[in-house]
Amino acid sequence: MLGIEPTSDAAGDTLSSNQAHVTIVDCDHASVDIERAVLADLCPDVPWLHCKTEDEVIAHCANSAGLLIMYAPMTRRVMAQLPHCKVIVRYGVGVDTVDLAAAAELGIVVSNVPDYGTQEVSDHALAMMLCLTRKIAYASSRVKNGQWDFRLMRPIHRHETLSIGILGIGRIGSAMAHKTHALGMKVLAHDPFVDPKSCADYVEFVSLEDLLQRSDVVSVHCPLNDSTRYVLDETRLRLMKPTAYLINTARGSIVDEAALNSMLEAKLLAGAALDVLSSEPGSAVHPLFKHENFLVSPHMAWHSEESAQELKRKAAEETRRVLRGEAPLYQVNKF
Repeated sequence: MLGIEPTSDAAGDTLSSNQAHVTIVDCDHASVDIERAVLADLCPDVPWLHCKTEDEVIAHCANSAGLLIMYAPMTRRVMAQLPHCKVIVRYGVGVDTVDLAAAAELGIVVSNVPDYGTQEVSDHALAMMLCLTRKIAYASSRVKNGQWDFRLMRPIHRHETLSIGILGIGRIGSAMAHKTHALGMKVLAHDPFVDPKSCADYVEFVSLEDLLQRSDVVSVHCPLNDSTRYVLDETRLRLMKPTAYLINTARGSIVDEAALNSMLEAKLLAGAALDVLSSEPGSAVHPLFKHENFLVSPHMAWHSEESAQELKRKAAEETRRVLRGEAPLYQVNKF
């Protein structure tokens, strides 16, 4: 598949004037059979494109009423030139590639799929935390180098003595809170958009500064927007304990990676684990990769065989719902 060309089974597809035009603008999945099955009665032929630029979206999606997107840019310029567009649904939770205000002004519903990978992402964050706090990866590398000595892993602390700070306590953050509370950890949270009364009584809401200063583990679960972009900069990272760990399974640009690298180099943090980077895919020579106390995975926290299928089904169902005149379940730009 090259550029924006449809996949072979979509080549030559045309839509008659009395059918809803739905286009998969870009998608890096192996198949879109699930989406096509959900949309079959509404749109028998769903083109699968690989648009990467604004101009490609404009050129190939102008007749579409519904768009499913992954990474394609949905700017004001793009949407203003999509006269038939009624709904844009993003595969995933984050909608930072969509100009939500412009979409609302143009009467375009923007939805995401916020609940498909809640357990997977929180499980992944938990696994990263345990790998760091129990020093599993570090211990494995030492043993493989002939060093069979648990004392090299000191200090390791009982989780019941540790506090976790959760930045963003929506669905995923709440699941992480539940799982770490089960380990006996003290749970702190910061989220200006969540009512503390809606959370479990074991969650203590604090300021961001207090969270960073008190936590032994900081786990990031907030969306990326203007207020969270590089919110964990050098000034705030320096508030963390030198014995603390940072975990990010949300969006890469929430954390200032250069500042994090400096903190690890100066031994001002015990370690970090990132599933997301500010620029993906990550380069093999990324400065952070040299640290033994740094873990990284390829933006896979969301994935399981089950969540992948649920994501595709729910994205298509939301598109179908709006185009049938029904109320959307996951609209993020209320108007």
